[in-house]
Amino acid sequence: MVSSPSPSPDGGKDSNLMRRILVLGFWVQGFRCLPWMAINFFVKDGLNVDPSTLQLLQNSANLPMVGKPLYGVVSDAVYISGQHRIPYIAIGAFLQAVSWLAIAILSPSGISIFTLSLCLLLSNLGASIAEVANDAIVAGIGKQPTMSPKTSQSSSSGELQSFVWIASSAGGVLGNLLGGIAINRYAPQAIFLIFSLTVALQLFVTITVHESSLNLPKSSSGVGIRKQLSELSVALRKPEIAYSIAWLAASNAIIPALTGTMFFYQTQYLNINSSVLGISKVFGQAAMLLWSIIYNCYLKSVPSKKLIAAIQGVMAVFMLSDLLFVKGVYRNMGVPDSLYVIVFSGLLEVLFFFKILPFNILIAQLCPSGCEGSLMALVASANALSFIVSGYLGVALSSFVGVTGSDFSGFPQALLIQAVCTLLPIYWSSCIPDDKQAKTNTKNE
Repeated sequence: MVSSPSPSPDGGKDSNLMRRILVLGFWVQGFRCLPWMAINFFVKDGLNVDPSTLQLLQNSANLPMVGKPLYGVVSDAVYISGQHRIPYIAIGAFLQAVSWLAIAILSPSGISIFTLSLCLLLSNLGASIAEVANDAIVAGIGKQPTMSPKTSQSSSSGELQSFVWIASSAGGVLGNLLGGIAINRYAPQAIFLIFSLTVALQLFVTITVHESSLNLPKSSSGVGIRKQLSELSVALRKPEIAYSIAWLAASNAIIPALTGTMFFYQTQYLNINSSVLGISKVFGQAAMLLWSIIYNCYLKSVPSKKLIAAIQGVMAVFMLSDLLFVKGVYRNMGVPDSLYVIVFSGLLEVLFFFKILPFNILIAQLCPSGCEGSLMALVASANALSFIVSGYLGVALSSFVGVTGSDFSGFPQALLIQAVCTLLPIYWSSCIPDDKQAKTNTKNE
């Protein structure tokens, strides 16, 4: 049971402080691409691994993200000094700062794959805890009734989701831009140190704020973990929620990810400069930023089911375009490889996340009061698990077609299989409920 705080004279000030906390949290979340870009080059060039090992490391490091429902249940039920959001953001920032600092100060010759994996797991554990708390704040605020009779609850939720999406995209743009420039000029350890200091700054800013000053909706006292799990179980027994989450997870998991193979193809076979990859990622993040603005201004009235299915179809088209790219069709047409990588590769990398914005807004409308953190964490967990499965399928597919660090002859065949798999989820998009049904359920809460 969630009670909405009564309006106070300082409501505007509370709202501004809450937005600043969310901006910082989601901006850092987007800025995490800075050290991860450096990790890719560090593992490829410093540890001399093959594409399959790189992709296994990338996906295995995301395993802590699967535990998000547990973190969500704990943050909903367990208060620390009377707070259940801000302390978890601080804990997450601390774990990230420590892990990246450890990677930065360790001797390059003394870092093994095992040690690096442990540090990356710790970093992603911290990131997932912080993300759960931030997502719960957004979901909780979105469930509050608006003061203005002209503003619908779903519109308010959508605006806040778009707002934090913009903050995350802005962090991604800056992180990728700095990464593309810094990789050729500085050692990877210097980039890891910069991010560690950035997260440490977030930690210090966060611990100076008390949650009571944010005017957040508060759960009833005495709600334990068992009660929270019970409420989450009730939410998942709603077909519209369970089927939607299942569709999102399946729509990602069924696609064999070939990111590690494509990274090696671009850098090892085509000798694409790291600055070009950085610009490509900046282009992708800028596209995400533009997408959030376009969605907020023009697409909120479009049914989520149609929008999400359309995005899935566009993803398949871009994968077929990658097939033509690897076959050299665009090169024969006079299109430079670097231009294709910047525009199309940058867009394809973020297209996977385009459907998450309308999906999160839909789930926030369906979410019962009192388990926002738990349910949004479960969505994030299902998403993370699906990407891990997708990555492992990609490793298996690359091995099946015979792709190695020096032989990419089977790569076009892998890309064709990937595109076909991307189209399949469109046929069961009926699992996603209509927006009218979501709004009806929200009114009945």
